Amino acid sequence: MTINGRVRQRLAQRVIDQLRMQIETGKLRPGDQLPTEPQLEASFDVSRTVVREAIADLRAAGLVTPVQGKGVFVSDAAARSGLLLTPVEIRSIPETLELLEFRMAAEGEAAAIAAYRRTAEQEAAIAAANRKMAALIEQGLSTVEADYEFHLAVAIATNNRFYVDVLRHFGPRTIPRGQFPTLPEANDRAYLEKVHAEHAEILSGIADQDPERARQAMRAHMMASQRRYRQLAEFQPQ
Repeated sequence: MTINGRVRQRLAQRVIDQLRMQIETGKLRPGDQLPTEPQLEASFDVSRTVVREAIADLRAAGLVTPVQGKGVFVSDAAARSGLLLTPVEIRSIPETLELLEFRMAAEGEAAAIAAYRRTAEQEAAIAAANRKMAALIEQGLSTVEADYEFHLAVAIATNNRFYVDVLRHFGPRTIPRGQFPTLPEANDRAYLEKVHAEHAEILSGIADQDPERARQAMRAHMMASQRRYRQLAEFQPQ
C-alpha cells in the first residue's frame, strides 16, 4: 500500500516526537545508541522510509549522529543544543518561521498553477535546477543558490509575474539554511538529499500536470522546514 506524503510526514513526526522526548528526559543520553531501523519500524509500526525521514530530521536538528558501520547515536550537542546557534541566528528564527508560513500559502498555489500552465521549457528549467542541486550535494558544495533557483523556476512557470516578483524580492534568503550556517543541516548530506527528494516530488506533480499533487508536495516541503525551525526555537534558552 502506498502512503501519501501527508500521512508519511504525520507518522514521521510521531517518531520524531517520541525520540526527542526520550532524549530530553534523559532516557536516551549523549552517546547512547538509538534502536536499529528494524527495531524502530517494529516499535512504531511504520515503514523504513518513515524511520529514515524521522532520523534525518533529528540529525538535521543536531540531536543524533550516524557512525558508519555502527549505527545512530545521541549527539553531545543534544545536551546543549541551545548553544548550536549564534545570537544573530537565534534572533532570525521568528522571521524565518513567518516567511515559511507565507511561502507555504504563496508557493503552494504557485506549484499548483505551474502544474497546468508551465511550458515544456519551463518544466525543463525546474528539472535543471533540481539536477544542479543533486550535483552540488554530490560535490559537497553549497546548495542554497540551486535550491532558490528551483523555487524561482516554479514561480516563473506560473506565468504570473507577481509570484516571480515575490521570490525575487526575498532572494536566496528564502532558503532558511542559508541564514543558519552553524546548523548541522547546512552541510549535512542526508538532510540535503531529503530536501532534494521533496523537490523531486514537487517537480513530478508539475510534470504530470497534477495541480493538487504539486500543491500538496510544496506544502509538505514547507511544513517539514517549519517543523525543523520550530524545534530549534524550542531548544533556545529563554
